[in-house]
Amino acid sequence: MPRPPLDGLIDDLYYLEGASPYAWLTLPPAPSALLIVNLGAPFRIRAGADVETAEYADGCVVTMPTRAMDFSYPLRTRSVGVHLKPWGLAPFMPMPAAELRDRPVTVEQVWGRAAVAELQDRLATAAGPHEMLTLLEEELRRRLRETAGLGLVRHTSSVIAAASGAVTIGDLSVAAGVSSTHLAQRFKELVGITPKRLARTYRFAATVFAINPAGPIDWGDLAGGAGYFDQAHFGHEFREFTGLTPTRYIEVRRRFLRENPGHVLDGWPLPSD
Repeated sequence: MPRPPLDGLIDDLYYLEGASPYAWLTLPPAPSALLIVNLGAPFRIRAGADVETAEYADGCVVTMPTRAMDFSYPLRTRSVGVHLKPWGLAPFMPMPAAELRDRPVTVEQVWGRAAVAELQDRLATAAGPHEMLTLLEEELRRRLRETAGLGLVRHTSSVIAAASGAVTIGDLSVAAGVSSTHLAQRFKELVGITPKRLARTYRFAATVFAINPAGPIDWGDLAGGAGYFDQAHFGHEFREFTGLTPTRYIEVRRRFLRENPGHVLDGWPLPSD
């Protein structure tokens, strides 16, 4: 966990090396943003059926997604990355988050070619993963800038997260002392989506993480416990977030468990090839 003030923006930093268990992995939307600095061969991202597959050599920046994305890693991948809180990217970006919604960009497009090349060189010559993560944390600390509205968005997002998305947006704006229009605008600037959409994502993520794919599942109980109107509403949300029905999702999760027992990626990415 990084030291303050980065701890209020970042969930974790990670080092990734090795071979992916599948040619393509689907990443359903989570209440998280992502920054990857790539040190190996390029990887590819497919962000929805209407977006062409793109190649990323230097890495990528992904703001809060609203749809599933497919990642394809080279046979041997090597990178360092940051899982950020939904608002966590804002202080490091020169553009509003909404401009990048469901449109991953290269790190170069955000920080510039020279700066990214220098960072890659320093990371590639580091003594090991620990030093690499320290270098990345230092880079983020150096780039940190004051961001208007961040306190408002961070506090409101924390309330949404604590309730696992089971909140009324009108109540949030009243509690924050601003209009719902102002709150939505700030969220679009700093997170990329509205508070309502963020609440839906938190609720969906909490529901999915409550599923034990190895055991029997009562979908009705699960849907009711998560606050969905009924099982049909739950099924609709599931398809929108993953592209799969709940039962198909469990089949895919069980396939991962069966073919890769104990794998570090079990729990969120899904095989899509």
